[in-house]
Amino acid sequence: MTQEEALSILKTGANVFLTGEPGSGKSHTIRMYADYLRSHGVEPAITASTGIASTHINGLTIHSWSGIGIKTNLTEQDLDRISSSEYISKRVRKAKVLIIDEISMLSPDTLLMVDAVIREVKQNREPFGGLQVIFVGDFFQLPPITKKNFEEYNQDIFSEKGKGVFAFESSSWKRANPVVCYLSEQHRQEDKVFLDLLSSIRKNVLKDTHKKILERRKISLENISQNTPKLFSHNVDVDTVNNDELQKIDGENEVFNMTSMGNEILVSILKKGCLSPEKLCLKVGASVMFTKNNQKEGYMNGTLGTVDSFSAFTHNPIIKLRNGNLIEIEKADWNIEDDGKVKARITQLPLRLAWAITVHKSQGMSLDEAVMDLGKVFEFGQGYVALSRVRTLSGLYLLGLNDKSLKVHPDVLTQDVLFREASIEARSAFKSMPESELKIIQKNFLLSCGGTVEVVENSLKSKKEKISTNSVTLSLWKEGKSLKEIAKARKLKVRTIFDHIEHLFEKNEISREEIMRLCDPKLKKALPRINKIFEKIGKEKLTPVFEKLEGDFSYDDLRIARMLF
Repeated sequence: MTQEEALSILKTGANVFLTGEPGSGKSHTIRMYADYLRSHGVEPAITASTGIASTHINGLTIHSWSGIGIKTNLTEQDLDRISSSEYISKRVRKAKVLIIDEISMLSPDTLLMVDAVIREVKQNREPFGGLQVIFVGDFFQLPPITKKNFEEYNQDIFSEKGKGVFAFESSSWKRANPVVCYLSEQHRQEDKVFLDLLSSIRKNVLKDTHKKILERRKISLENISQNTPKLFSHNVDVDTVNNDELQKIDGENEVFNMTSMGNEILVSILKKGCLSPEKLCLKVGASVMFTKNNQKEGYMNGTLGTVDSFSAFTHNPIIKLRNGNLIEIEKADWNIEDDGKVKARITQLPLRLAWAITVHKSQGMSLDEAVMDLGKVFEFGQGYVALSRVRTLSGLYLLGLNDKSLKVHPDVLTQDVLFREASIEARSAFKSMPESELKIIQKNFLLSCGGTVEVVENSLKSKKEKISTNSVTLSLWKEGKSLKEIAKARKLKVRTIFDHIEHLFEKNEISREEIMRLCDPKLKKALPRINKIFEKIGKEKLTPVFEKLEGDFSYDDLRIARMLF
């Protein structure tokens, strides 16, 4: 099934299980659906099974959203307490669409509890209180955390009390009866040989030829490039490698501390799930990995680079990507939002040291290359998750490998066949439906959610807000305050204030003479030289100018020079 076909089914309001192999576009499809709903006045409840996954989608964990917290079972008293909580009940009653990402890591009992809370709050006996519920994920990925280990599977203790291990074994899943949308496109792996190998692991039909391919990817420790990220099963191995490599670099650590605001419990959830550490130590030459998506700035979660320098103006690190591009990185926000309001926020550079990372934290990333030790895997799917992080076979390097690392859960293998068959049937059924009938169903679902058929227009509001915030900055600027002073007064980033200044300059509300306030003696002296470069190669893009000057001036310096050109 294509992303477009799945999106069309989602728009009907049907319960859906959106699945597919890594790189098939599950997250992209959900983002498109969420954008569609918002454009029609419907705000979806976006949640995930883990803190790490929730930070990727700017949502809550399903445990926090539903109010069940860390509970493993619910009593009648628990259910009464949660449903009588004004904060929880208001959120649940308002919800019309519930998205649960990384469903593979949610246990059947947890799904059952979420279902019970929603039905109790909404006083509706239908599955999940009549909400459209969308399960997103891939059961070949990491399973729910249990005390049972790999070796114990043969003792049949995964079926303890007949409850099962996976969310699809929950009675709540079965009552919801989701339409299966199994995405078949591939947007991560472009290597057909590697894609065939991963598919063979997934279907448990790995051949000797596949194993030989993997054997050829083995490499000894001394032949590993220092800046190639390494995936390990255990945290202790990751911390040791990162700390050791950083200490090998001469110079003092440049320390960047995480800041936070909002509800303490929610802040702790964000911190636990954020891939960027609370205290990030960097040096020029350090290998780093981006921990957030920002296509506008030119990086994605998993993009690799090296610390090239630190801006003299903002002290932000300037990262050199593998393609040679240089990007100055400022701190980013991870939020927990509810009803359009930020309930908690952490702020840190979207970076982490990248000499090593755990397989668990790599889930959801796309890497150009990685070294991995799969000789110590301790659960089904761990090896498959690690291998599927890289885009091509040429980017894969193995330190260790054993038979366990190539195994996936046998129950998932059986269920996956059923999922694929169900997806084929769903695709056929919806394709046979007249387009006019499908549009009516989609329209009626929007109206039943309190949305509008017409697209909600927010551009005028955004424009007014932007004008207003620029005016406040202008007022403080006219008082003679520096960028840092304005940023502190407005509780905004220096970069944001700089953007305001550029906008105000373009509108002729700030003069060229006033911009000279930002120009230090070194930059002032170099202006004629920089202007000549602007004349020769243009001023639209700063990277060529930055490279021409061999890093003598920061990007912010060049932005100032561009205004003075």
